[in-house]
Amino acid sequence: MTKPLTVSDLSFRYQAKGEATIFSGVTFSLGKGEIFCLIGPNGTGKSTLIKCIAGLLKAESGAIHIDGEDLNTLSPARSARIVGYVPQSHTPSFPFPVKDVVVMGRSPHLGMLSSPSDDDMRIALEAMNSVGISHLAERPCTDISGGEYQLVLIARALTQQPRILLLDEPTSHLDLGNQMKILRTIKKLSTQGLSILMATHFPDHAFLLSGQVGMMMNKGISRVGSAEEIISKEIMQEAYDAEVCIMTLPGSSGRKICVPMLSSGNDPVN
Repeated sequence: MTKPLTVSDLSFRYQAKGEATIFSGVTFSLGKGEIFCLIGPNGTGKSTLIKCIAGLLKAESGAIHIDGEDLNTLSPARSARIVGYVPQSHTPSFPFPVKDVVVMGRSPHLGMLSSPSDDDMRIALEAMNSVGISHLAERPCTDISGGEYQLVLIARALTQQPRILLLDEPTSHLDLGNQMKILRTIKKLSTQGLSILMATHFPDHAFLLSGQVGMMMNKGISRVGSAEEIISKEIMQEAYDAEVCIMTLPGSSGRKICVPMLSSGNDPVN
């Protein structure tokens, strides 16, 4: 069976003269309803890889196949009907109503001079309801919290009706409560069959979402496996040059957490 996303031997460098390769040899696949978490230190190319898959940057070599079709052969509109992209969070500049921002996700389905129809608005309202923000429909984006705005961006991507969702650090700059709200939404969407690729700086999020994990380091994805296989004391030490302790929470049916250490002893950071 063809997987929704297959990345084969992908390499990227910026075109400016003398620019170093950001990553090379990146290979992985994403099945229907699967969650794939990209983790790794800053500057290893997580966001760049996601932008390549979204069609915003062109890889130097290698291939990206969406539902078996080469990404390079797809028009931007067709690609956007299959792949939804949620960028890193930013503060909205204009007080557009939430519903107007969300319905922008229908753009790939509209003609050049077309306006959203009643059916487009229905799809947008369904997307807002699916992530729990329908009550914000008339609120200006400048008057909602960071967590709520992140859900607005996810709803906008869902309004594209994609089969693949790309999330670039969706929980960055959010408090614990809003992080959990985003993670619950991601888990719910995967159970509905959406394939999700997410970049994150939080190893515990990979444990919580229980999907595949790719560790980006040394100019590529050095390892791919389950969270339990990749988020180990040895691999985290190699990737981040930091001591961690991998612990199993009592009474949690085996759920693990990654705890940073201040020293080489056994005392976690207070």
